[in-house]
Formats: sequence, C-alpha cells, structure tokens
Amino acid sequence: MTDKQASGVQVPDDLAQVGFVFGAYGVAGWVRIRPFSEDADALLSVKTWWIDKPTLHDVDVKQCKLHGGDVVAQLVGVTDRNVAEALKGAAVSIPRSRFPVLSEDEFYWAELIGLEVENLQGESLGTVTDMMSNGPQSILRIKPAMSATSAEAAPDDAAQERLIPFVEAFIIKVDKEAKKITVDWGLDY
Repeated sequence: MTDKQASGVQVPDDLAQVGFVFGAYGVAGWVRIRPFSEDADALLSVKTWWIDKPTLHDVDVKQCKLHGGDVVAQLVGVTDRNVAEALKGAAVSIPRSRFPVLSEDEFYWAELIGLEVENLQGESLGTVTDMMSNGPQSILRIKPAMSATSAEAAPDDAAQERLIPFVEAFIIKVDKEAKKITVDWGLDY
C-alpha cells in the first residue's frame, strides 16, 4: 500500500487502468465501460474498482456483465442516468494484485508497456509506450530508440512510432524479468 489516500481509504499502489467510462447504460444508473482487453476478465471478476472522477475513489460493483464488447455495470451510489453520465470519461482502475492469473503465454497490456523491443538481429526498435487493438489482434505501439545520428539525420523519422501486431508470427519471446520483447521485425519495416 501507499501513503496516498482517497476519500479516507488507502489507495493501492499497484492500480492499473483497465478501461474508462464510455457513458450511461439505461436509465437506472448503470455505466458502460470500454475495457482495454477483449475478454475484460479483470473488470468482471473484481468487485471494487477505482474511478478518478470527480476525484480518485473506490466504488463497489453491484453487478456487471459483458454487453457488445463493453462492460455494463451497476455501481453502489450511482442511482440514475444523470449520475452515470457525469462519470463519462473517468478512468477505471483495479489493483494489479487482483487481476486474474493468466497462463504462461498470456500477458496483460499493462505488463508490456515499458518493455524494450529488440529484433532477431539484436537491433533496438524502441520501447512499448502503449497498446491498441484493431479487432482481431493487439498491437504494440513502440517509440523508437533515439540515437544521436538518427535524431540529427532525420528528426521526423526518429519520431515515427512503430506498430507491431502482437501475434505469434512476429513476437518471438516476451521476457518480463529482463524487461524485453524479441520480435521478428526489421528496422526498415
């Protein structure tokens, strides 16, 4: 735990954002959450979420379920559509320690952000800054490593991010201990 407090409650130091409030659902105060993962296991299994609107606070989940790719939830204290609409845009976080356990070859997006990416030739491609989904698969967003020569020679090229599909054909190894992902991806792709 951390020394931070929200609403008199200790804020977990391992909070990870897992989605955001996309809007209201129905008229009884349910909210629609856009999850960052396709299956939303973390949202569906944890019964206390942290929401940052109007300030960071914990909220108990009465009920939640998948609905068309989103999660809809009834939260304690959110009693009508207006209160639910007021939460639109709020980040939804849960403690990483509460995430469901994954199999050895599965990863949460939050585990991949910040890892260095290197290709099979040992060339650094940069650092994972974010993840996104194009529907069928997740995609690594990689900020290229800056070298003195690349920054001087072509500042526009040096700023270009790389997008690498997170699929078996390109991802050779994820080593969380070494904080590195090895990919089959060239510098010129």
